[in-house]
Amino acid sequence: MLSKIIAEDLIHKVDKLLSVSDKIVIVVHVGPDGDAMGSSLGLWHYLMTIEKEPVVIVPTAFPNFLKWMPGSECVLVYEESKETSDKIIDEAELIFTLDFNVPNRLANLEQAIMEAKAPKVLIDHHLHPADYAKVTISYPEISSTSELIFRLICRLGDFSKINKACAECIYTGMMTDTGGFTYNSNKPEIYTIIYELIKIGVDKDEIYRRVFNTYSADRMKLMGYALYKKMKVYPEYQTALITLDAKELREFNYQNGDSEGLVNMPLSIAGVVFSVFMREDADKIKISLRSQGTFPANKVSADLFNGGGHLNAAGGESYTTMHEAVKKFEQSLSDYKEFL
Repeated sequence: MLSKIIAEDLIHKVDKLLSVSDKIVIVVHVGPDGDAMGSSLGLWHYLMTIEKEPVVIVPTAFPNFLKWMPGSECVLVYEESKETSDKIIDEAELIFTLDFNVPNRLANLEQAIMEAKAPKVLIDHHLHPADYAKVTISYPEISSTSELIFRLICRLGDFSKINKACAECIYTGMMTDTGGFTYNSNKPEIYTIIYELIKIGVDKDEIYRRVFNTYSADRMKLMGYALYKKMKVYPEYQTALITLDAKELREFNYQNGDSEGLVNMPLSIAGVVFSVFMREDADKIKISLRSQGTFPANKVSADLFNGGGHLNAAGGESYTTMHEAVKKFEQSLSDYKEFL
């Protein structure tokens, strides 16, 4: 028996909106990860079972290792299908915004969604949600947005409508947003949900293989290079940093998702409790931060890189050069020694 985390009035509001809406759009943040795709496709499958007309639209392409997910072939990528997407958004009767707390996380999709006439439902587990939605379901203490989707469906009285495809997507989101249940995953009810998903037919071992064991040889070489050549450890701060610039990424034929999980690897080093990965994108430095114990990765991200997230998993961005981003990071390390 799961506790009723989502407030009753929010359940009623969503139920009412669903009762008067057929054309439904689901959107997630730029650079969709496993939880973004798991929650959106999980919701998509559920809405299909209650005879709605849902469409998932993502700002940018999602990683190849998630393209096995049921329904992924139906996802629209906004930067590739802008005209079609704009028409669907304009005609939408309800919009779900999943796995982000502020509209600018939609990047090139932000304007179309924010100007849309349809009411919006925000479902997310990040801190400080913006006030733009008719209904805001925000619970930072929950491990993933996918878990919130499972809870929402159950509270709507539709657990029986969760088919195997829906369950696989929800499980994938929960698994990936907890690093294979290695962080933010110590609450017993997470495993109650996993138990129910397995009963529905989820093969958790096969999903793990599809997500984590299907990378290219180039990706493996990139990971080796990053650890051998580009990892710097700061013992006095129990911290590690990995950086990869655009030239290095091209050298290893970088594909979307190839650096997934790299930021977690230095945490295997004895004594390291904080790990940061900086990757040079076309217009910015993308920064991922992970930590163990009580070290606040989200505080560092917010303080230095206009980001945020959870205690042990956060992200941010820098619109400087890589050299400047690294310099700022290194000069600030002493400010967080009190948390070690």
